[in-house]
Amino acid sequence: MVWKCVIIHKEVGDKMKLPNLMEAKKRTNEKVKTKTNEYIVTHELQHLGEGLFYYVKTYGCQMNEHDSENIKAILEDMGYKEANSMETADLVILNTCAIRENAHNKVFGMIGRLKHSKETNPNLMIAVCGCMAQEEHVVEEIMKKYKAVDLVFGTHNIYHLPQLLQKALEKKGQEIEVYSMEGDVIENIPTKRDNPYKAWVNIQYGCDKFCTYCIVPYTRGKQRSREKEYIIDEVKQLVEDGYLEITLLGQNVNAYGKDLYDDYTMANLLEDVSKTGIKRLRFVTSHPWDFTDGMIDMIAKYDNIMPYIHLPLQSGSDRILKLMGRRYTKESYLELYHKLKERIPNCSITTDIIVGFPGETEEDFKDTLEVVKECKYDSAYTFIFSPRIGTPAAKMKDDTPLEEKENRLYELNELVNQYAKETNERYVGKTVPVLIEGISGNNKNMVMGYTDTQKLVNVNASRETIGRIVPVKITEARTWSLNGEVVE
Repeated sequence: MVWKCVIIHKEVGDKMKLPNLMEAKKRTNEKVKTKTNEYIVTHELQHLGEGLFYYVKTYGCQMNEHDSENIKAILEDMGYKEANSMETADLVILNTCAIRENAHNKVFGMIGRLKHSKETNPNLMIAVCGCMAQEEHVVEEIMKKYKAVDLVFGTHNIYHLPQLLQKALEKKGQEIEVYSMEGDVIENIPTKRDNPYKAWVNIQYGCDKFCTYCIVPYTRGKQRSREKEYIIDEVKQLVEDGYLEITLLGQNVNAYGKDLYDDYTMANLLEDVSKTGIKRLRFVTSHPWDFTDGMIDMIAKYDNIMPYIHLPLQSGSDRILKLMGRRYTKESYLELYHKLKERIPNCSITTDIIVGFPGETEEDFKDTLEVVKECKYDSAYTFIFSPRIGTPAAKMKDDTPLEEKENRLYELNELVNQYAKETNERYVGKTVPVLIEGISGNNKNMVMGYTDTQKLVNVNASRETIGRIVPVKITEARTWSLNGEVVE
């Protein structure tokens, strides 16, 4: 499948492969391949980065964070060492997000800043990768306006980074290799994990839902699941290495296995992973349409599957949900929400909500507020609609003034904050398990960690508790965090 991309991509100069939106949206019935021998670092490449330092800056979701862990490990296989800051690096890689315009602006602003750094340090290498690199118009803009960028690669070929860096170092001008394709599953890529107690584990890549506002199916490719054996072996190794918590990752984890197995689902995977002995198991991100009763049964059955669900709503209006291509209704969403609350003790639920989608009326927005009032979410990630070039929603008529959208966002956030604080206040006086991760960012004399329900807690405890799951009595509630003390 990879070699076909040389043909279907637009090529410039020395076989540069540029992204192509029309190719990125295609889906076929071709079976996804699992490849185990694609990552190669020759003896020559093992020494390419000797004496040099790298810095990876990550934008976006957990999948991007985990991709950066892969990138860091690859660079260290090449002899690079991690720099303490961007200013001291010989190679800077921007791992980008394409979900909203604000993310684009931040990346281009950073490229501008790095361009000035390169004027004083001509040997500085600048690379851009991730979801933005998969967008046709973004790469065209980089080629036209940002000549300081040396290398651009996408989400499908991280494993090829050693060879790409070698090419970029040898040639004058930009090296661009971005595959717009359905994608395969590449195993045996190394990982340098950022956290010694918690780990990301990919179980599924890509998405075939094609929500009308979302660029992810174009930037991440076809929905494709990892074989269960690779996932379970990875988790077993993490348990052996002393990790206490893992999070199963995918653009739509609930759809795990649909493209791979006839009789093995996300519910089966949750059970098998829970049996590895991992202390805490989480998963993100869920699409309500694929959330099954079997999954709910497993979460309720196993104590080490955490009672925390991220369940994106996006809108409470059936009319807008249909325009969004979300494939569920307000009624079916609420039915699922209440089923989760009833069958999973102490279940914490968070969500995503978009305001100002094209054509959203005041009545549509009120429908969203009504759902928030009924669900009383633990927290919500709220955004004003951001059109993504190439998606159907970007072409929809959008005549709601920005000021009105901002007012709706403010009203929504006021309600979300109210319920977040009320939920947290119910924790005061209770003793809950907290995985202590490090020093508190608010008070260097305290430590911090997360409850089983994904609540941030600043804890009055010694640093000896770091890396342990300890009982913490909650003494104070704030909107987005809790304070507590260890119970001896």
